[in-house]
Amino acid sequence: MSIPITLTVLGCGSSSGSPAIGCACPTCVSTNPKNQRTRCSAWLGINGQGWLIDTGPDLRQQALRENLPRVDGVLYTHPHADHLNGIDDLRAFCYRQQTAIPVYGNAFTIANITHRFDYAFLPAHAHWNKPVLSAHTLPESEHRQPVMQLNGVPLWHHGLPHGRWTTSAYRIGNIAWLTDINHISDAVITALQGLDYLFLDCLMEAAYPSHLSVAQAFDFAQRIGAKQTYFIHMTHQLEYQALSRRCPPNMAVAYDGLRISSEWPAKAA
Repeated sequence: MSIPITLTVLGCGSSSGSPAIGCACPTCVSTNPKNQRTRCSAWLGINGQGWLIDTGPDLRQQALRENLPRVDGVLYTHPHADHLNGIDDLRAFCYRQQTAIPVYGNAFTIANITHRFDYAFLPAHAHWNKPVLSAHTLPESEHRQPVMQLNGVPLWHHGLPHGRWTTSAYRIGNIAWLTDINHISDAVITALQGLDYLFLDCLMEAAYPSHLSVAQAFDFAQRIGAKQTYFIHMTHQLEYQALSRRCPPNMAVAYDGLRISSEWPAKAA
């Protein structure tokens, strides 16, 4: 028996989204819906449970668009606004589920979130008129050991550089989500072998101090060697069709609403 896993790309845009405000570039005026990118995040469906990766400022729009049924936990990559500031919209799920939602991240991320959104970590009110969350700090995976299970599927957690910050990179079964990074160490490349799907940061053409360029993303994707890589966290400088034509084999451009399916052997969970 296997545990089914689905991942829906809620958003694959950078911090400005696409179209960018006031811009008339080819991406921003495009009628192709795959050029319309909300802020970067994902929803994981794991055998009846739902897990978010980040809560960007477009979470409400994304949840309505994809008709998200529930949220049983949130995996935070880092506390930049474009990955965090939709946190208040978790209150709808807290209300519907009548329970607190656990949130996870590295020590810096959790400290930042609990400081900035302290009201969300207080006990529930009778009317559930705010998010009710519980905070949990994740260690990094050592010796290829998972740090926890998501409804029977192992979760590995790796810290990667995002400029001066450290972003949490997650492997869930044979799916990995690596956003907002500017390098991948050899040790993490080794830990990511055997993936079905890799979702990888790919900000823009030019080198950038806290993200991967297109050339760097192509190179790291080739070194990791997932069966399929999708590029995420793209600025409006990267037009969908133009970048798609340049992608090497087994690599593609993600888009909002993209959904993939994988599975994990129940006996190995």
